Amino acid sequence: MQKISVVRIFMTLALILTSLNLVAKDAENVEKEGKDGLKTEIKEFIDHHLLDSHDFTLFSDKETGKHFGFPLPVILWDGGLKVFSSSKFHHGETVAEVDGEYYKLYHSKIYKTDAEGTIEYDDEHHAINAKPLDFSITKNVVSIFLIGLLMFFMFRGLAKSYKKNNGIPTGAGRFLEPLVLFVRDEIAIPNIGENKYRRYMSFLLTVFFFIWFLNLLGMTPLAVNVTGNIAVTFALALITFLITNFTANKNYWGHIFWMPGVPTFMKIVLAPIELLGVFIKPFSLMIRLYANMTAGHVVLMSIVGLMFIFKSWIGSPLSFGLAFALSILELLVAALQAYIFTMLAALYFGMANEEAHH
Repeated sequence: MQKISVVRIFMTLALILTSLNLVAKDAENVEKEGKDGLKTEIKEFIDHHLLDSHDFTLFSDKETGKHFGFPLPVILWDGGLKVFSSSKFHHGETVAEVDGEYYKLYHSKIYKTDAEGTIEYDDEHHAINAKPLDFSITKNVVSIFLIGLLMFFMFRGLAKSYKKNNGIPTGAGRFLEPLVLFVRDEIAIPNIGENKYRRYMSFLLTVFFFIWFLNLLGMTPLAVNVTGNIAVTFALALITFLITNFTANKNYWGHIFWMPGVPTFMKIVLAPIELLGVFIKPFSLMIRLYANMTAGHVVLMSIVGLMFIFKSWIGSPLSFGLAFALSILELLVAALQAYIFTMLAALYFGMANEEAHH
């Protein structure tokens, strides 16, 4: 009887330990699934921040499904002009019907679809639905308009203060004047030359303040990422490319197609390489600004997301402190990227106008 009781005791203990082990594994799996779901949610939030959108969403309540913000106008060309509010999409949850046609917002792009909102895919899971021409006023476009108006009124005020006070700025002009002089004395004149820098000053000032202000706007809770949009950086690089080549002198083109002082055979070999460099320069401008600003947003938001993953008295404060330090560093990067883009643009303008020395 005692042996039987001992065996029963061991069997009972074994069952209890097995049950506890299963419970622990289930709890671990639940916790792991919860963390994986949170990581996926953070990744989706970062992706949403980096992409442009057809509405301005300040914040959302996940439990109630409500979004707080305001819609923007959607302008499409699909067999005719179609204009409607982005609220019809309800943040991509519903299908918009306009003049008998159905449109769906999918991954920040508008596709033609049916009443059920069907999206068809290819073998690589890419949407293959037809897309109308999209001329919508998106979040990035609104941000560009706002910065453009801000710059217009700021520099208009600076010009008026010069006129009224005999060249002495007042108000916001006292903040702008040192920066204008910095662009002129430290960027334009050293790289372009004392005689030719004036014709480029308007562009250099515009691109410097435009990039800087947009970078600063991207650090606000409005969650805009204009300079992290490759279409914007492409447009800035394209304008720089056009100005460089349309204002270049004969000496510039001579050094590209028929380099002086070089043997004829080497001229034939080097000409395609030099011509390729004409396109590589603006391409580097585009990629540098796009990659640096995108990487900064991704790193900063990833570190902020770690606070919600750790949920501990050690990990969360460390993540917050690191995010705060990086935010301060991003303020420097915002100005630094504007300076680098303007400096390289001035350097290209100077190279295009360099006089012959032989």
